[in-house]
Amino acid sequence: MTERSPLAPSGFPDLPAIPGVTPRVARARYKQWDRCDLTYVELAPGTSVAGVLTQSKCPSPEVEWCRKALVLGQARALVVNAGNSNAFTGNRGRAAVEAIAARTAAHLGCEPSDVFISSTGVIGVPLPVDKAEAGLDAAFAAETCSWEDAAATIMTTDTFAKAASTQAVIGGKTVNLVGIIKGSGMIAPDMATMLGYVFTDAAVAPEFLQAALNAANAHSFSCITVDGDTSTSDTVLAFATGAAGNAPLSDADDEGADAFAAALGDLCRQLAHLVVRDGEGATKFIAVTVEGAESDRSAHRIAMSIANSPLVKTAVAGEDANWGRVVMAVGKAGEPAERDRLSICFGATQVAKDGLAVEGYDEAPVTAHLKGQDVEIGVDLGLGDGRATVWTCDLTHGYISINADYRS
Repeated sequence: MTERSPLAPSGFPDLPAIPGVTPRVARARYKQWDRCDLTYVELAPGTSVAGVLTQSKCPSPEVEWCRKALVLGQARALVVNAGNSNAFTGNRGRAAVEAIAARTAAHLGCEPSDVFISSTGVIGVPLPVDKAEAGLDAAFAAETCSWEDAAATIMTTDTFAKAASTQAVIGGKTVNLVGIIKGSGMIAPDMATMLGYVFTDAAVAPEFLQAALNAANAHSFSCITVDGDTSTSDTVLAFATGAAGNAPLSDADDEGADAFAAALGDLCRQLAHLVVRDGEGATKFIAVTVEGAESDRSAHRIAMSIANSPLVKTAVAGEDANWGRVVMAVGKAGEPAERDRLSICFGATQVAKDGLAVEGYDEAPVTAHLKGQDVEIGVDLGLGDGRATVWTCDLTHGYISINADYRS
């Protein structure tokens, strides 16, 4: 594993167990590495599921499988393979997914459609069925593992295991939400990004769980980018076991629905930020906020144009307050903007206003801000009330090194 990201948290969080969720890990040996690479999570009968999936037109068979299974709204198991994405593998890839689902379903006595599957790693290499089945058999017999083990096992180029938790109170019952996630490169979503899994003991109907996840995703996973590339395998799934005993949430007007939705949104935002903090080669965590746009959607598109700009990202890596690159990124976004209304800030310091550099502004606090690990770029278009914040990281030589050597 490469050196731990300088933006990583100090340690793995203390996470509660979720009743009805039993994680296990095993070695399928998809690659020549000395670590577990298959995660198996058993879910209690009656568990609801929701998900958001990549909008890539070249999705993996795992994504296609999950897309069909999500319609049914129920889950009994999750299987995640690390080291091989099984994408762009034709009928052999589809057969591998079907074999994993069938073997897991036979073990649990459920339908194959109750089994959700993800794979991550190199594209274009069929997932070896013999290794998958041997890994599954080992996982079925394994002891329950920790959340840290589960989070570490789904990693590929990640430098640290990623997880978070939160709580909500529903009708007097405290419910817990735990999430694990992997992702470091090929991060730029349409609806979802990387591989992320949320588990809660709340009782939530599948339809409301899907609505809440869609809303949470819109302000978290769909607001991050590392390199502008959308994966073939991006998946976020949420599982609700109902073990907390709250009155089931089936509608946004139900008591506690707002609290649950807010907690889910908070958890997804925490997880999304962890992915950016592990961006390949990253040394800076960058928040880009665009205000004064004609609409929130327009603000989001402009913010992503800034966040995806290699020129902006390399300037931040070099701790250079080159706000001209921000102007460039605003102008190329294809959204309404007027040069002579545009204002730009780095941190708390305004460097440009009404289409001009701020006369005599002090660059010292800007330089100090850019030397920190957390960088803020603010843009005001002066056109309307639209607003959006997205998160990205800088672009360094480390990103090139990691991806130039990825298959070797």
